[in-house]
Amino acid sequence: MKTVEAAREALEGRALPDLWPTATQAGWTGLLIDEAHGGAGLGAIDAMLVLAECGRVLASVPLLGHLPATALLGAGGLDDETLGKLAAGELRAAYVPARPGDDLDPGWTVEPRRGQRRAPAPAVVRDGEEGTVTGEVAWVPDAAGADLLVVVGSEGGRPVAVAIDASAAGVSVETATVYDATRPLGHVALDGARGRILAAGEAELRAAWFLAHALIAAESLGAVEECLERSVAYAKERYTFGRAIGSYQAIKHALTEVLRRQENTRSLLYYSGWAYADAPGEFAVAASAARTAAGAALDFAAREVISVHGGIGATWEHDAPLFFRRSQLSRRLLGGTADATDRLAGELLGAAAAA
Repeated sequence: MKTVEAAREALEGRALPDLWPTATQAGWTGLLIDEAHGGAGLGAIDAMLVLAECGRVLASVPLLGHLPATALLGAGGLDDETLGKLAAGELRAAYVPARPGDDLDPGWTVEPRRGQRRAPAPAVVRDGEEGTVTGEVAWVPDAAGADLLVVVGSEGGRPVAVAIDASAAGVSVETATVYDATRPLGHVALDGARGRILAAGEAELRAAWFLAHALIAAESLGAVEECLERSVAYAKERYTFGRAIGSYQAIKHALTEVLRRQENTRSLLYYSGWAYADAPGEFAVAASAARTAAGAALDFAAREVISVHGGIGATWEHDAPLFFRRSQLSRRLLGGTADATDRLAGELLGAAAAA
């Protein structure tokens, strides 16, 4: 499927192709659901590999919302039937995230619709195994069209996850207009919406946040690889003053820097994928480092692919600006790369102080 062409057409108001059937057929919808419930029973590194390939072609597959949500639902003891439908792609979930507290702000917070001051996580009132949720979370990936929302809220200051039917009373999802048309985002409003409280603990809720960061980083890595390949190919065939432009130091140095950033990101992603299952205490550091490196790498690579292509790289018809749009939106999601860098510094300084 011509997903890059579809990305350009989406900027002109045309609908994006529905890639959910493709994801279902490939088994991506059940990547993080265990085999007993019809899933693949794989881990974070496998999900990252899939997201990297999606990022390479700017494919608008709603996995950034679905995969962290299914990881929480599996850990939270959701019923077998619903997990089976999620694994088979018959239902689609969306992760409505809250940022775990850190050394500067111990509270769990969510994205505001406007401004930089983060808002408190939605309030949860427990009633047995169920609860009601009230609050708003802005800029939620893949919220529009989801069948099940996995909302991370706060119950008396303690984080808790609630699975809410997207069609339930008190649930409203407003589709957001964004700079990158390939990235569906929505504003989720909850007014006493009722759902099932999941058994996932704080460790699982923290892991879901950092898993989403790692998946964004993986998407970004795929896009960096594509930007580099396109830049190198054009630098070989474009001639000026009788020489391929790739022979000039300015071009060679810039593309070498893209390669360095790309491989640094790849190493950090592998570390993150390993830590998710085998060293969960290191996962926050690993995912934050990967998100930081990937955001900077894609920003640099997207600018260089435009630069190497000269004037044509800045036109509406060329693909290069589509990758620039992806880079600028991706680096702002879920707190953004700046927040990931702050988190990384806080985690490392905290570990050093405790040593």
